Amino acid sequence: MHIILITGISGSGKSVALNVLEDAGYFCVDNLPPVLLPNLVETCIEEKKSRLAVAVDSRSAHSLSDLPATVEKLRSDGHHLQVVFLTADTHSLINRFSETRRSHPLAHRAPSSHDPSDQRTLMEAIHAEREMLAEIQSIAHVVDTSHLSTNKLRGWIKEFVEAEHSTDLTLHLESFGFKFGIPQDADLMFDVRSLPNPHYDLRLRPLTGKDEPVRQFLEAQPEVGDLLTDIRQFVEKWLPSYKRDHRSYLTVALGCTGGQHRSVYMIEELARYFSQSETVLVRHRNLS
Repeated sequence: MHIILITGISGSGKSVALNVLEDAGYFCVDNLPPVLLPNLVETCIEEKKSRLAVAVDSRSAHSLSDLPATVEKLRSDGHHLQVVFLTADTHSLINRFSETRRSHPLAHRAPSSHDPSDQRTLMEAIHAEREMLAEIQSIAHVVDTSHLSTNKLRGWIKEFVEAEHSTDLTLHLESFGFKFGIPQDADLMFDVRSLPNPHYDLRLRPLTGKDEPVRQFLEAQPEVGDLLTDIRQFVEKWLPSYKRDHRSYLTVALGCTGGQHRSVYMIEELARYFSQSETVLVRHRNLS
């Protein structure tokens, strides 16, 4: 059976991801206690359902510690199971809770308590949730939604679902801008800010690393080709190690200042090269 577990920090987009999976034909269950997951899988098998998506999060705090063992047991039983962990930086989470005016699931230290002294601040609740889910995050494919619009997150989840049908490691190549923060989902990260910046050419400033004038500008700089070769060779050298470790995903992130020109160009070039032999997904986190 094909199973996707959606988990992560409250406010990071789990309901959006689950809706995308439902549209893609998965049988979806929200807020399932992990202890019930094996029974749900057996029921789905009996009902001839081949694809299942389940959201598990801090609302099931009492049984979260059992989840890693449950994941391993289902995998050992022959099920294809992937764990997707959605997260975001604290500033983004605070803004989202402020916009929706919803309370955090861990706002009360004791869920049944109405004593004001038992309440956590939003910052305290987010911190407590990160600690609670740390072990689960370590076994998951992490997606940082801090700077993603809802539509872009939907697109990324759709790409994830399509890539899931491949049994090989999927190489995620992601560009970003350092001024917007470092992505939390990167396994390997490279800084390309030392390269000549098209931003300072007024003709090139409105364009992106996908546009031909920017490509021509960067290709004319010898150091661009040198750094691209170094990064490509590094990833190429160590990719087999990640495959031997039975990794399903490897996220390689390249950052420039704003995430518009240099990192976008470099990611596109890496994708062009690695797509000849690997399953590749391309993400441009801060591309306008």
